[in-house]
Amino acid sequence: MNLKENNKTDKNTVELVVEVKGDEFKAAVDAAFKKNIKKMTVPGFRKGKAPRKMVEKLYGEGVFYDDAINALYPAAYDAAVSEAGISPVDNPAVEVTSVDSEGFEFKAKVTVKPEVEVKDYKGIKAVKNVYNVTETMVKSEIEALRKQNQRIVDVDREAKSGDTVNIDYEGSVDGVPFDGGKADGYDLSLGSNTFIPGFEDQLIGKKAGDECEVNVTFPEEYHAQELKGKAAVFKVKVNTVKEIQLPDADDEFAKDVSEFDTLAELKADIKKKLKEQKNAQSESELESALVDKLLENTEVEIPAVMISRKVDSMMAEFEQRLAGSGLNLNTYIQYMGTDLESFKKNYESEAQKQVKTRLALEKIVELEKIVVSDEDTDKEYQMIADAYKMKLEDVKRFVPAEEITMDVAVGKAVELIKNNAEITEQKQTAKKTAAKKTAAKKPADEKEAE
Repeated sequence: MNLKENNKTDKNTVELVVEVKGDEFKAAVDAAFKKNIKKMTVPGFRKGKAPRKMVEKLYGEGVFYDDAINALYPAAYDAAVSEAGISPVDNPAVEVTSVDSEGFEFKAKVTVKPEVEVKDYKGIKAVKNVYNVTETMVKSEIEALRKQNQRIVDVDREAKSGDTVNIDYEGSVDGVPFDGGKADGYDLSLGSNTFIPGFEDQLIGKKAGDECEVNVTFPEEYHAQELKGKAAVFKVKVNTVKEIQLPDADDEFAKDVSEFDTLAELKADIKKKLKEQKNAQSESELESALVDKLLENTEVEIPAVMISRKVDSMMAEFEQRLAGSGLNLNTYIQYMGTDLESFKKNYESEAQKQVKTRLALEKIVELEKIVVSDEDTDKEYQMIADAYKMKLEDVKRFVPAEEITMDVAVGKAVELIKNNAEITEQKQTAKKTAAKKTAAKKPADEKEAE
């Protein structure tokens, strides 16, 4: 391979002129002859037995050139890219400009990574939000656990809001039953507002075994045209009344829902995990703020193909998440009342930001000569394997080491920016008071968890 020319034809476009000559080409032509001769018919010879000279005389001297070019081109192009020191971001447009018995020459026009200028990435000023974990947050987590372990039990009393009543009902308008107005053994949560307005309120105070008439009026915006605004009567029988019972928040509860023996230990673990979550949130927000400032100081003209490819990647990830929920992209887009092109446009702004961020961080890797050790790369591979529950060998087979190494290097660039930033901490409280209080103390529940 001989790289004859390396020309920048546009801001982000390079044209390579590459020559492949001599023994390398001749060997590829020989290989193409041996591969194809068994399929070729030459008068006077059995199939596959004709000499190459006879085949070329019959079919033309260049009969095997295309196969030879196809065999040699990929490696020749890669070698030329490496020698030229460019980073293509798209497939090249290739044109074979000459070919003969000695070899061939081709032009490859390709879009490359743009030049990036990053200014003042050290000393960026940013605010770091610091979140306290309050007793209210811990209590909220305990309440969530209680609700997850709630019981619904029959009670012998009048129904009240929050209870679940099991009912049989049949509705009619002007004495005539209507479609969908009858059910037996239906569980209705009072206060859920799932039935026609006023229906649930009229069952409050009823007991198991009670029968009653419920009078309601269908809303004007009701989905069934024939029932809009109509007065209806429902004959209802209450079969059972059930209430939600939450377990007491005590040591026995802690043993049932966790590996801890006491409620105090459970609360301590919840508080610890909440602090970890809040710290992670704080760091994530700080990094996001620093990156936003970095982008303000970054100048780059991004090729359109880089944006479109990132959009396609984001769309593919979204489609995978939909598939995990049993949906497909086309159905989802129809449900949203849009089309594919309009839907893709929603991703363009974020795609542009992500591409620009990556380019800026890669430039810092270059400027700071950030080096990634084999140990760092292996750790990143292992994290991916653990996250996706894959074998380490499979991850290494699917994800190139160069890609992993750059990911780690970019992460180090973010840490470098953070370590050199001027960061001001700002405490964030769980609640914001709407007006000034005369009392200086916080409510007990709003104090930071000890």
